[in-house]
Amino acid sequence: QVHLAESGGGLVQAGGSLRLSCAASGRSFGTNAMAWFRQAPGKEREFVAAVGDIAGRYVRTEYANSVRNRFTISRDNAKNTVYLQMNSLKPEDTAIYYCAAAARLTLEVFGYDYWGQGTQVTVSS
Repeated sequence: QVHLAESGGGLVQAGGSLRLSCAASGRSFGTNAMAWFRQAPGKEREFVAAVGDIAGRYVRTEYANSVRNRFTISRDNAKNTVYLQMNSLKPEDTAIYYCAAAARLTLEVFGYDYWGQGTQVTVSS
């Protein structure tokens, strides 16, 4: 079993920055890929960013078009932690942000086996 705990959410003005953290504990198998998703009120959960170790040789990252060049995902394997640096935040970024883990990198919600409880990000205009 893998336990994920997010932190770092909060209220920020448009144009500001936040950094989310997700600490993973439990079995390391099944966390080759780590991702962030978000869900705004009345909307479906959507992919934000993912980072994966490909065959233990290199790291691959993926971003949703809506956050590309504004958000950066990274991971510290020594700390079992993944980060999401969010810059130039917009009101439409307001959502609950969820950390997720899977054995393989995918952009699909159903591809992730483990989920955190979520952290609220609110961007005021």
